[in-house]
Amino acid sequence: MKDQTHTSFPAPFSLQGKKALITGAASGIGAAIAERFAAVGAKVFIADRDQEGAGAMCVKIGGEAIALPLDVTSENACADAARQIGPIDLLVNNAGIGAVGTILQTSGEEMDRMYAVNVRGVFNMTKAFLPGMIAQKSGNIINMASVGGVVGIRDRLAYCTTKFAVVGLTKSLALDHGGDGIRANCICPGRVETPFVQARLKEYPDPEQAYRDMSASQLFGRMIRPDEIAAAAHYLAAGESHMVTGTTFMVDCGWSAGK
Repeated sequence: MKDQTHTSFPAPFSLQGKKALITGAASGIGAAIAERFAAVGAKVFIADRDQEGAGAMCVKIGGEAIALPLDVTSENACADAARQIGPIDLLVNNAGIGAVGTILQTSGEEMDRMYAVNVRGVFNMTKAFLPGMIAQKSGNIINMASVGGVVGIRDRLAYCTTKFAVVGLTKSLALDHGGDGIRANCICPGRVETPFVQARLKEYPDPEQAYRDMSASQLFGRMIRPDEIAAAAHYLAAGESHMVTGTTFMVDCGWSAGK
């Protein structure tokens, strides 16, 4: 009887042997992505200005996790990191900050700071690590945008401006370098229950009501967990999504569905 053995496939969604760098990975979404990538085989670099937090994440993850002190607003620091680490397979530009206010409530200094972190940070890191990806004819870049990069949000002028820019940067990057074997996508989360948001909730007289108010724009009536964003990043990072590039991956629990 003929042998009925099946073709061998790699483990589903494996990142075994991949080198991944995640910015802003000492806590929140970035930390959840780093944990998930490491769990499926990736060697992860925990890049963050918070050196203590990055070190703690490395201890928590174990294995080949490496802490990398890094300020993404510095083009020189990003270039130095690329020289130090060498070519990587996965770059997750997650580091970002927020701001509340209309245009009249936003100072020029605040706008510049938002741009420096949320846009220039993505630019600096991508420019630093892209040549190594081109040289190896493969690379995967995942940028963290926002539902506020697709639809407008009241009182978030500076934040939305920078996140719309991240969406545009991602699409242009995908078009410019698809022929080099590079994929580029962005994730657009709704409101995520990060440590920053949890701390903010405690400042309200009624934290439970504040939670409900913040969750009202999402159809399931709750905030998104960091690990749910990490699951989307895992899909985009894995080989199973190799035909996905130039997309805005909405993980907003329906926030943008009716816009």
